[in-house]
Amino acid sequence: MIVNLVLDGNMHITATESNGHKTYFDTVPEVGGENTAAAPMVVMLQAMAGCSMMDVAAILRKKRKTITELKMEVEGLRADKHPKVYTKVHLKYTLVSPDAEQKDLDRSIELSQNTYCGASAMFKQSGCEVTYEGILINQ
Repeated sequence: MIVNLVLDGNMHITATESNGHKTYFDTVPEVGGENTAAAPMVVMLQAMAGCSMMDVAAILRKKRKTITELKMEVEGLRADKHPKVYTKVHLKYTLVSPDAEQKDLDRSIELSQNTYCGASAMFKQSGCEVTYEGILINQ
């Protein structure tokens, strides 16, 4: 995989991957940015959540469960000193489904976190503590 990046502003960066999809980065004015896009470390957290959410959705669908809504809230804590890596991340999945059971959601999250999600594995292998919970709303 190859990605190309271009600095096209003070700290604004446009990244383009081989399929032509673009990701934008920036940072806060205090460090030279204009706050027009997410900072790279925020995007890493979003990517981890997106990777796992795709896993969970795919697993639930394989179980033939209806997904009315699937949301995540992610809290990441970073080290105080440079490099300010993530030290703790908590993932909270909320599933709205008329036919899923808590065990379906829990198993889907467990499979994502322990088997499939490469982004979560990268966080864990760097020493980050990753915790998670699943909330099911039957509607």
